[in-house]
Amino acid sequence: MGDSASEQTWLTLRVIHQKRAHHLWTPVVFQAAWRMPGQYLVILHQDTHESQVQRTIRRLRARAARRGHPVQVLHTYSGALQGFLVQMSREALQLAVTLPHVHFIEEDSYIFAQSAPWNLQRLLQPYGGMAEVYLMDGSIQSSHREVEGRVLITDFNNVPEEDGVRVRKQASQCDSHGTHLAGVVIGSDSGVARGAGVNLVRVLNCQGKGTVSGALAGMEYIRVTLQARPVDALVVLLPFIGGFSRSLNAACRDLVSHGAVVIAAAGNHRDDACLYSPASEPEVITVGAVNSADQLMSQGAGGSNYGRCVDVFAPGDDIVSASSDCSTCFTSRSGTSQAAAHAAGIAAIILSSNQNVSPVQVLQMMLHYSISNTINLLPLPETLRLPTPNLVAELTPPSPSLADRGLLCRSVWSERSGRGRGDMAASRCRQGEQMMSCSSVAPDGAGVGEFISVSSATHSAPPRRPLNLPCVYRCALVAWSASPTMVRQVKACHSFPGCTAHSPAELLLDSRPHPKHRRRCTAREDVTSQAVCCHAPSLECRLLETVSLDTDQVELSCLSGWTLTDCKAITEGSTVVEPVATGNSCLIRGAAGGNRIAGVAACCRVTPERDPETKAN
Repeated sequence: MGDSASEQTWLTLRVIHQKRAHHLWTPVVFQAAWRMPGQYLVILHQDTHESQVQRTIRRLRARAARRGHPVQVLHTYSGALQGFLVQMSREALQLAVTLPHVHFIEEDSYIFAQSAPWNLQRLLQPYGGMAEVYLMDGSIQSSHREVEGRVLITDFNNVPEEDGVRVRKQASQCDSHGTHLAGVVIGSDSGVARGAGVNLVRVLNCQGKGTVSGALAGMEYIRVTLQARPVDALVVLLPFIGGFSRSLNAACRDLVSHGAVVIAAAGNHRDDACLYSPASEPEVITVGAVNSADQLMSQGAGGSNYGRCVDVFAPGDDIVSASSDCSTCFTSRSGTSQAAAHAAGIAAIILSSNQNVSPVQVLQMMLHYSISNTINLLPLPETLRLPTPNLVAELTPPSPSLADRGLLCRSVWSERSGRGRGDMAASRCRQGEQMMSCSSVAPDGAGVGEFISVSSATHSAPPRRPLNLPCVYRCALVAWSASPTMVRQVKACHSFPGCTAHSPAELLLDSRPHPKHRRRCTAREDVTSQAVCCHAPSLECRLLETVSLDTDQVELSCLSGWTLTDCKAITEGSTVVEPVATGNSCLIRGAAGGNRIAGVAACCRVTPERDPETKAN
């Protein structure tokens, strides 16, 4: 997109909760020009019946009319969200606050496009024929030779008017962004998934500009279409960003829960991706951009967004693909939109080779085949450096199979908690993942106590006893001696719960909740929590341990075929230690000249299938 990461303004958008009639004010980062004053999304409670939408509209109109306040309802939502889009004055807004069934109200805002060469050197195989990609963008020149015969222009169209009175709505300008991205995803020469098809849902105008309300309507259109005609291999590509939007994130989350692989651009503002939507939604695959040297893309004052909300990076700088200037033209563009299009193509290939896999399995496979530790993250702000994934997406093997991938795990970071008593930081695994590790890191590097809990319940203290699992590991610390060692009590089994440190000086028993529940890793007071989340159908695990005798650093690495699922550190004194899981290694740093450090790492793998004759014996 053309907007740079210029000066941003903190605006306070009013989000109204009906619970106990409390009003919650939520700060959201927007550039002032992104706002749409006087236009609001009124979202009702999730369990509200569809008929209540019209009843709420009638009540609002009646109350506003009695007081002389104009109200114009522009759109209603009855899919992922129940609610409506309305233009009204601030006085009418105050009336809407008091209506029954209203969950929250959000000011509408703009979203923006984020706009074989080097990027295809790793992406050479024409696959993806079983997948459909829904591209939410502007227009596509469907007659271009790169995509001809594989693009469906749907009848959905929800875009704002172009800015200015002299906007030239030439077809080539309106089609430029969408045509280029379609070429990256499915282009015959420049595409990743050359056998896939693209369905265009138009939510951006000729200037690459749309609205949150229009994007919500577009997602509702996709949802209704899929109900009428289900698709096994579905990718939804969102090559745009706006300010943080609770409603937009919720709609993305709903698509994922219905089996869609949703891929979003991280944004081109050289900023924390968690400040923007849909990039901040944990259930979508958020993609940042790198250049041909596998370094973060830079665009003048802007560049690729980063941080814990980014899942992976992909080629996004100087990408050659289809141009809308003519049916045989090509052009070069840069942006996290192009990076997200690469990831969408890879997802299409994975889905074509593995029917009925879940969105989280697609993410895990994408990360598994990514190139690691090539990006220089030192220029990033210190607080965002560690949570930013050092992974660049690469094409999977010709027929990527879940049976070939071993144990798939990823690190998940929380935002930093507040400093108040009782403040917590929580890392959450996605649907279909098991939480295998839970750690906390404070500004001084110390572990301050953490625990695993079920996301649907709130625990104010660590579990007192193991839950009803077939077996769990117990980790215990033996007193330091002249020859310090670590021992453990282990009961043979094929599941590993994670061994959780509740203070820098001990390891305590911990256990996982029932595998059907999602979990969260919770830590307290001015810390960041890190969880290791795995797709784990059947496991066997081993513990690695070592003690530093004359160094302030310890590293433990899992063998080939095994995956690191937990990383813990213990010191014989009060020395600050900082255990961090990086890739397949557990790195533990202590204070220079401090006491000795012990490291414990858990390495797991999917239990290998036995030979039929062996099973019989």
